[in-house]
Amino acid sequence: MNNKILIVDDSKPDLESLKAIVMNAGHEVVTAISGQEAIDKAISIHPDLIFMDVIMEDKDGFEACREIISNKITKNIPIIFVTGKSQKADRIWAELQGGKALVGKPFTPDQIITEMGKHL
Repeated sequence: MNNKILIVDDSKPDLESLKAIVMNAGHEVVTAISGQEAIDKAISIHPDLIFMDVIMEDKDGFEACREIISNKITKNIPIIFVTGKSQKADRIWAELQGGKALVGKPFTPDQIITEMGKHL
């Protein structure tokens, strides 16, 4: 079954890399490059999973995550943070914001595929 995965990152290389991994695993990909775009697309397309960067221009990933999980339409979509901020404190904070997991950058295809396996 094809799952729809929303990938949110304002870094084009990271976005393209994640997109390739997810597509190679047989899933449909939708992308966004900001926290606000992520919120809008989560509501309009209702993806099965979201990979979310943290550090972005308008709204960071944590803020976008809080908005997505506080909306009754999108509250059950699992959000996995993919970020350069991967210290223990960042992982705890990510969970407190409602994230299901945090994958540190640079990531490997295996890490991304493992998280998809856990949450889809």
